[in-house]
Amino acid sequence: MTPQINKINTTKNLLAFSAGVDSSALFFILLENNIPFDLAIVNYNLRKQSKEELLYAKELALKYKKEIYIKELKIENESNFEKKARDIRYTFFEEIIEKNSYETLITAHQLNDKFEWFLMQLSKGAGIVELLSFEENIKKEKFTICKPLINTSRADLEQYLEKNHIKFFIDQSNFDEKYKRNYFRKKFSNDFIKNYEQGLKKSFEYLQKDLDSLDINQKTILKNKELEIFKSNEDSNINIRIIDKSLKQRGFLLSKLQRDEILKQKQCVISHKIAINLTNKYIFISPYIKETMPKKFKEKCRINRLPKNIRAYIFKENILEEVLFITN
Repeated sequence: MTPQINKINTTKNLLAFSAGVDSSALFFILLENNIPFDLAIVNYNLRKQSKEELLYAKELALKYKKEIYIKELKIENESNFEKKARDIRYTFFEEIIEKNSYETLITAHQLNDKFEWFLMQLSKGAGIVELLSFEENIKKEKFTICKPLINTSRADLEQYLEKNHIKFFIDQSNFDEKYKRNYFRKKFSNDFIKNYEQGLKKSFEYLQKDLDSLDINQKTILKNKELEIFKSNEDSNINIRIIDKSLKQRGFLLSKLQRDEILKQKQCVISHKIAINLTNKYIFISPYIKETMPKKFKEKCRINRLPKNIRAYIFKENILEEVLFITN
């Protein structure tokens, strides 16, 4: 087992904890390697066992002198539960990180998770960027998301827990095939990794090297607060890659439908939060907000052909002249 612990070089780290196999193993691996960290756990109150998991998290925090942050809630409507739960979880983590100045969010995603993601993207129709978008490190604006177990299989983590007599819980919802990820896990990924783990690891390594060799190091020509402007390219794939990388840093993953919409319509608003505009010369990415703007300001934007759905943000932040200096 070779977790990438040495890549965590920050002192203010937050571990996303669930008391399951992966995060329980990672908790003690971090301890063994003297990596400082605190805990964050979300209880959705869908299972009776969740109270025991929360109690275990509190016991570990107390025993090993870790801060623990807890969010308890109940999602009444379970439609699209996985996405809702993920959004709630990461919003909670980001609130903690901002308030307490954490530098790295450590998650316990492992090789099985990475392969399940790969298969799910493959089933929907995806290119190499989407297939490999389950990355070990994601650099966001104010912190980094680190997945040190991403090349370690679940079986190796189970052996580690058993060998060291470490307590953990099994989430029974992981066996419910109404969740798409569980379907791929049961039907495909578990047996494949069991038989071809080493080959899979090498394939992911080679594919990542291929992707890195094609990497487009396109820097912003203007970055002011949360507005980014890039030069547009004739190659649509390059433009989508630039947009995709920017959105990942903001915590958003583009779907195939959204990518197609951007290329077709040349503009898109993601989750009612992020405005994207693709013109012949530039790519504009900014928060999407609504703001009352003076007629004179709107007219100046129109004359200079600034996309409509970023104008309110430019007005609110008072950065029109800087934008015009770059784009004219």
